[in-house]
Amino acid sequence: MAVLITGGAGFIGSHLVELLLAKTSHRLVVVDNFDPYYSPIVKRNIAAHLAALSPRITIANADCLDAVALKKLLEEHAVRSIVHLAASPGVPASLRDPRQCLRNNIEATLVLLELARQHRVEQFLFASSSTVYGSGAAAPFAEDAPMGNPVSPYGVSKRAAEQLGFNYHHLYQIPFVSLRFFNAYGIRIRPELALAAFTRAILRGEPLKLFGDGSALRDFTHVTDIAQGLLQTLEHPHFATAVAGEAFNLGSCAPITVRQLIDMIEAAAGRRALIEQLPSRTEDMLRTHASLEKSARVLGYQPTRQIEIEVPRYVAWALQEESAGRPW
Repeated sequence: MAVLITGGAGFIGSHLVELLLAKTSHRLVVVDNFDPYYSPIVKRNIAAHLAALSPRITIANADCLDAVALKKLLEEHAVRSIVHLAASPGVPASLRDPRQCLRNNIEATLVLLELARQHRVEQFLFASSSTVYGSGAAAPFAEDAPMGNPVSPYGVSKRAAEQLGFNYHHLYQIPFVSLRFFNAYGIRIRPELALAAFTRAILRGEPLKLFGDGSALRDFTHVTDIAQGLLQTLEHPHFATAVAGEAFNLGSCAPITVRQLIDMIEAAAGRRALIEQLPSRTEDMLRTHASLEKSARVLGYQPTRQIEIEVPRYVAWALQEESAGRPW
């Protein structure tokens, strides 16, 4: 069986590819457009690393809006499963260019859904986000409880793409499932996300921009736990009847404050942050907090990584990359 992974040279995608290589015999088609959202060198280095791991991996430079290129890949590799991780990521970026965010996150998902319909794909896993819960949702966020209103174009785009997927499941029986990721962190994290940005500022002695007072709660979830949840979804023995058409949270259910994260990085680095406190942003959620009852019951999902252990590991890795002069 071949699995097509969009955004496979990115942060979460690369960890998923490594896990699938270790735990399955699937052939993997890694699709990425290597866009300049952050340094393409980083993703090209990751792609080279992945390609060297196994002949079961094919790296394809393609955009998810390019239906012709994707159709060719599905046909050439007899793809039976799609894991759609590619997106225009990040809340701040969605405010800077909402049109691009909506196009890359909604229209590109529609392109893949249409291809899945035409080629009778057996599994379609969609990478959603805790931002779909928005403001007003009761914490911990449960998949089937009333949702709030998304507070950013990014949250809107993920919510709309989810609805498209569920609609295609209803109309055409596309085996679509939405996995809602909560604040992923770990090695290879995107450079603008909190852990990377804060660590970089502290290591370099630069101002650390803190929006608000640091009391916002975030359900930080290690990338290997998220990859494990994706694997459990792909390998579920009753995917068609128990998983397709559903949404599942992939979180840690152990939120901490942003200030606590800074404290952990300071302790690991042995340096104090030069905090530049800025007004809170209306596009930021006050808290993210995943209920894992459904994911545990249906998928067997159980996060194992503890942030108190993983943040020092990340800081040690970042120090190594920084000392070697490699982009991270």
